[in-house]
Amino acid sequence: MDKTIATFKKNKFQEIRIGIREFKGNDLVDIRTWTMTQGTEEMVPTAKGVSINVSHFAELKKAMAQVEDVLKENRMI
Repeated sequence: MDKTIATFKKNKFQEIRIGIREFKGNDLVDIRTWTMTQGTEEMVPTAKGVSINVSHFAELKKAMAQVEDVLKENRMI
Protein backbone atom coordinates (compact mmCIF):
# COMPACT_ATOMS: atom_id res chain seq x y z
CA MET A 1 0.00 0.00 0.00
CA ASP A 2 1.19 3.52 -0.75
CA LYS A 3 -1.31 6.02 0.62
CA THR A 4 -0.97 9.53 2.03
CA ILE A 5 -3.37 9.94 4.95
CA ALA A 6 -2.73 13.53 6.06
CA THR A 7 -0.78 16.57 4.89
CA PHE A 8 -0.14 19.86 6.66
CA LYS A 9 2.08 22.88 6.03
CA LYS A 10 5.41 23.08 7.84
CA ASN A 11 6.41 26.41 6.27
CA LYS A 12 6.15 28.27 2.96
CA PHE A 13 8.14 25.65 1.01
CA GLN A 14 7.65 22.44 3.01
CA GLU A 15 4.87 20.20 4.26
CA ILE A 16 4.58 17.16 6.49
CA ARG A 17 2.95 14.07 5.01
CA ILE A 18 1.77 11.12 7.06
CA GLY A 19 1.03 7.94 5.21
CA ILE A 20 1.31 4.20 4.91
CA ARG A 21 4.06 2.88 2.67
CA GLU A 22 5.44 -0.49 1.64
CA PHE A 23 9.23 -0.80 1.48
CA LYS A 24 11.06 -4.05 0.82
CA GLY A 25 8.04 -6.07 1.85
CA ASN A 26 7.45 -4.13 5.08
CA ASP A 27 4.37 -2.02 5.76
CA LEU A 28 5.37 1.27 7.37
CA VAL A 29 3.80 4.36 8.91
CA ASP A 30 5.79 7.18 7.31
CA ILE A 31 5.99 10.72 8.74
CA ARG A 32 8.13 12.81 6.42
CA THR A 33 8.98 16.35 5.35
CA TRP A 34 8.33 17.05 1.68
CA THR A 35 9.82 20.09 -0.02
CA MET A 36 9.18 22.07 -3.16
CA THR A 37 11.81 21.55 -5.84
CA GLN A 38 13.57 24.74 -6.85
CA GLY A 39 11.98 26.43 -9.84
CA THR A 40 8.85 24.27 -9.79
CA GLU A 41 5.89 23.60 -7.57
CA GLU A 42 6.53 19.86 -7.43
CA MET A 43 6.86 18.38 -3.94
CA VAL A 44 9.48 15.69 -3.28
CA PRO A 45 10.24 13.68 -0.11
CA THR A 46 13.30 14.52 1.96
CA ALA A 47 15.44 12.35 4.23
CA LYS A 48 13.92 14.20 7.19
CA GLY A 49 11.33 11.88 8.63
CA VAL A 50 10.70 8.55 10.22
CA SER A 51 9.24 5.26 9.05
CA ILE A 52 7.87 2.91 11.68
CA ASN A 53 6.78 -0.67 11.08
CA VAL A 54 3.00 -0.92 11.42
CA SER A 55 3.52 -3.51 14.15
CA HIS A 56 4.66 -0.58 16.36
CA PHE A 57 1.63 1.61 15.59
CA ALA A 58 -0.05 0.99 18.97
CA GLU A 59 3.11 2.16 20.76
CA LEU A 60 3.31 5.26 18.55
CA LYS A 61 -0.35 6.06 19.21
CA LYS A 62 0.14 5.67 22.98
CA ALA A 63 3.22 7.91 22.91
CA MET A 64 1.37 10.61 20.94
CA ALA A 65 -1.47 10.51 23.49
CA GLN A 66 1.12 11.09 26.22
CA VAL A 67 2.54 14.03 24.24
CA GLU A 68 -0.96 15.47 23.99
CA ASP A 69 -1.46 15.11 27.76
CA VAL A 70 1.80 16.95 28.51
CA LEU A 71 0.98 19.71 26.02
CA LYS A 72 -2.43 20.19 27.67
CA GLU A 73 -0.97 20.12 31.19
CA ASN A 74 1.43 22.89 30.17
CA ARG A 75 -1.31 24.86 28.37
CA MET A 76 0.54 24.60 25.07
CA ILE A 77 -2.63 23.48 23.26
